[in-house]
Amino acid sequence: MKKIETFGEKLRNLRELNNMPLRKLAALLDIDQSTLSKIERNERNANVELIKKLSTIFEIDKNEFHICFISDKVAYELLEEDNPKDILKVAERKIEYLRQSKKLANV
Repeated sequence: MKKIETFGEKLRNLRELNNMPLRKLAALLDIDQSTLSKIERNERNANVELIKKLSTIFEIDKNEFHICFISDKVAYELLEEDNPKDILKVAERKIEYLRQSKKLANV
């Protein structure tokens, strides 16, 4: 099975690849070092603003970070469910339905 990184693991690996101490990245992000440490350990969630800053600091695509962040949220939400694949299939159809409904409402 291919290794998939969580948002926190991805962040920690990027920081370490760039030889950046935790305290320095925390200062650049204007957050507490312990908060950043918890995000890296997947004990605390990041937010959209943090993702923007991180993508700039590490010069990576913001969309890549955002997808990793949102997919973590979905995965943790479905982790204990008996039928996560079925839930995702229905959710995908609902997303399309809601997008179409929104388009029709804006016409």
